[in-house]
Amino acid sequence: MLNKQDLEKALNLLGKRLELENTEPFEIVVCGGSALIITGLINRVFTKDVDLIGFISKTDNGEFIFDEYNKLPEIFEKTVKQVALDLGLSNDWLNTGPKDLVKQGLPQGLISRLQPKQYGSKLTVHFISRIDQIYFKVYASVDSGPGRHVDDLLELKPTSAEIEGAAKWALTQDPSGNFKQILKDMLEKLGYGPVVKRI
Repeated sequence: MLNKQDLEKALNLLGKRLELENTEPFEIVVCGGSALIITGLINRVFTKDVDLIGFISKTDNGEFIFDEYNKLPEIFEKTVKQVALDLGLSNDWLNTGPKDLVKQGLPQGLISRLQPKQYGSKLTVHFISRIDQIYFKVYASVDSGPGRHVDDLLELKPTSAEIEGAAKWALTQDPSGNFKQILKDMLEKLGYGPVVKRI
C-alpha cells in the first residue's frame, strides 16, 4: 500500500527517469485514491496504485485535448517498470485499470478542472477535481458494490445536484437496465432517494 509520501516519491522518480531517457514530455490524467490523497480531498491514507485514465496534449491553438489509448507508450511503460524495480513496488503501481471509465466520454468540463502538478521537466500529472471524483466514484460504486469507492464517495459529501449529475453521466457509460436498477438502489441506501425519481 502507498501513502502520500510513497506516491510523491514514485512520481518524482518517474519524472527523473523520463528526464534521463530524454523522452518527450508526458502529461497524464490520474483519478482514484492516489489523486484523492495527493490533492487532500479526503482523509484516506493509503492506496494500492496510481490510476491513469489517459494522456492530454495541446493543440496548435493551446487547447488541451484528451488522448485515449490502448496501450501505454513503450518508453513510458518501461520507465514505470524501472521505478517499480528501484522502489520495490509492484509492476502495476501505475496502471490503466480505470480507462474504460471514460469509454463513452469524459464528464463535461473535466479537462478544464484538472489540477496539474509538475514532476520534473518531462512529467506533468493532472489530478481530476472533486466533482469528477464524485462522477467516477458513483460509477465505480455501482460497478463494484459496497467498499472503498462508496466510502470515498461519502467522504466527498456530494450534494443532491452533484449526485444527480454523476448518476446521469454514469448511465451514459452503461445504459443497461440492470446497471440503472443497481444505481437507483444504491442511491436510495445512501440517502439520495429524491434523486432517484429524476434519473
